[in-house]
Amino acid sequence: MLLYIHIPFCDSKCFYCAFNSYTDKFHLKQKYMKALITQLEFEVNNYVKKHNKSIDTVFIGGGTPSTIDFKEYAKVFEILQPYINDYTEITTEANPNSATIDWLKGMYSLGVNRISFGVQSFDDDKLKLLGRSHGSNRAIKAIQDAKCIGFNSINCDIIYGIKGDQFSSLKKDFDIISSLPIDHISAYSLVIEEGTKFFNKSSLKIDDEELSQEIFNYIDKIGFQQYEISNFAKSNNYESKHNKGYWEHTEYLGIGAGAVGYKNKTRYYPHKDIENFINNPLFAQTEELSQEDIKTEKILLGFRCNLGVKLDLFNLDEKKRIEDLIKEDKVTIKNDTMYNNNLLLADELALYILE
Repeated sequence: MLLYIHIPFCDSKCFYCAFNSYTDKFHLKQKYMKALITQLEFEVNNYVKKHNKSIDTVFIGGGTPSTIDFKEYAKVFEILQPYINDYTEITTEANPNSATIDWLKGMYSLGVNRISFGVQSFDDDKLKLLGRSHGSNRAIKAIQDAKCIGFNSINCDIIYGIKGDQFSSLKKDFDIISSLPIDHISAYSLVIEEGTKFFNKSSLKIDDEELSQEIFNYIDKIGFQQYEISNFAKSNNYESKHNKGYWEHTEYLGIGAGAVGYKNKTRYYPHKDIENFINNPLFAQTEELSQEDIKTEKILLGFRCNLGVKLDLFNLDEKKRIEDLIKEDKVTIKNDTMYNNNLLLADELALYILE
C-alpha cells in the first residue's frame, strides 16, 4: 500500500497555493510531529501490521517538508522500518530555500531516495509573480546539491499557463531542466482556487491548448516521456510509483492534518486544522465509496495517464459510445484495455462515455 505524510508548514504562502499549509504556526512544529507519530503508529499497528501488508511507497508532502529538521523524521522511519525495503520508493518534497545541504544529507541518510523540488520556474520575474521565495540560482544549486549527495531520482515542478507565458519563455525553463540532473518533470497548468491570493484574478490564467501541446511535444523532444497529463519521466524507472498507485486505486494511508486515507473502499479525513489535529490525531470522518464511485474514479484517472481503463468496467451503452471514440481516433484498444490518444481531452472523453 501507499503512505502519504503531510507537513503543513511553509516559510511563505505562494499566491496560487490552496493546499493545507500555514506560515504562522511554526511554534506548533514539535507538537504536530508528536501527534503525527501517534497517528502513524496507530495506523501501522492497526492496519499495516494487522493485515500483514507492506508499504510500497512513502511520500512526504506539504506544505514544505524541508521546514522540519531532518532529525524530527527519525522516529517516522523507525516505525516504518519493518514494512519497507531497499525497493521502497521514498519521496520528499522540498523548497529550494530550506533544502540545505545538511537537510538533504540528513533525509538521504534516513532512507529518502527521491526528491521533488517545487521550482515552478527558472525565471526570477515569474517566481516573484507566483509569490515564490527562492530565486532561480538557488533552485539550480539545490538540485545540484541533491545529486552530489546521492539522490538518483529528482523531480522538478513547473507551472505554466500564467499571463505572459509563451512557448519561447517556457522553453528556457525546460532547456535548463535538460542541463540539470533531473529525471522527472511535473508540469502543471495554473489553477486559480478560492482562498488563494490569485482568487478573483482570472486574468492571470491563460487557457491555451495549443501551447500545452507545444510544451508536451518539446518535453518529449528533450527526452522525457509523458505518462500522465502533468507528469514526464526520462524512463519508466523514474516514473512516480506513488502517484501511479493513486491512479491504480491502490489503498493508501494519509498521515497528518488533512491528509486523506483510503482503505476498505472507505476514505478517511483527519482534522485539517493543525490545533485540532494535535488535540485528536486519531479522529477521522469517513466516506464509503460505492462501486459506481470507484468505477467513475478508475475511468477518470485511467484517461489521464498511460495505464488505460479495463473494458470490463463498462456497460453495453458505454461500450457503444466507446465505439464512437474509436472511429474518431480518440481512443485505442489493446489487450482489453482502452487508452486515451490525447491526455488533454481526458475529462471530456470520460464524461462523454459516462453520460
